[in-house]
Amino acid sequence: MKNDMTLFEDYQIRRVYDEEAEIWWFSVIDIIQVLTQQADYQTARKYWNKLKQRLTKEGSQSVTDCHRLKLPAADGKKYLTDVATAETLLRLVQSVPSPKAEPIKLWLAKVGYERMQEMADPSRSLDRARETWQKHGRSEKWIQQRMTGQETRNKLTDYWADHDIKQGEEFAILTKNGQIPVSRRIKTLKV
Repeated sequence: MKNDMTLFEDYQIRRVYDEEAEIWWFSVIDIIQVLTQQADYQTARKYWNKLKQRLTKEGSQSVTDCHRLKLPAADGKKYLTDVATAETLLRLVQSVPSPKAEPIKLWLAKVGYERMQEMADPSRSLDRARETWQKHGRSEKWIQQRMTGQETRNKLTDYWADHDIKQGEEFAILTKNGQIPVSRRIKTLKV
């Protein structure tokens, strides 16, 4: 699973991409925050808890289709958060009286369409990543370093996989979890 953040107007929407299932999971509370136009995350969280109770009492399948995944919070830590697919969110959006309901539906449809385009042409996902980082105020130097670092890491893990290094404990020994700096790992490979 890959954590990501996307923007809807001035709101940040946390999401996770499940590569195996090829599905985006969006933070329900982030979507509720947009719909209720709340600047305060806790108020949106309370609204979602009440809505969840009401929908459960009504027998709505939408709440059942929500899952809990760890997403990064404002404090940098990861917490279990209610997430839903675009399909489930479209049903939840109908339960919240909001002038933002229609724009959210259009935005979710656009996100789905963009993902389909990225699957057909993976270079589009790189363009989207660059654009998102620019929207978050990252410098071109930072973006280039991030993309180069990711490419280096991918080459390194591909090399390990080609040489029968097993994911899990052996990868942990060779990565940040094992406290070996990237520069040292690369030098080791060149020897």
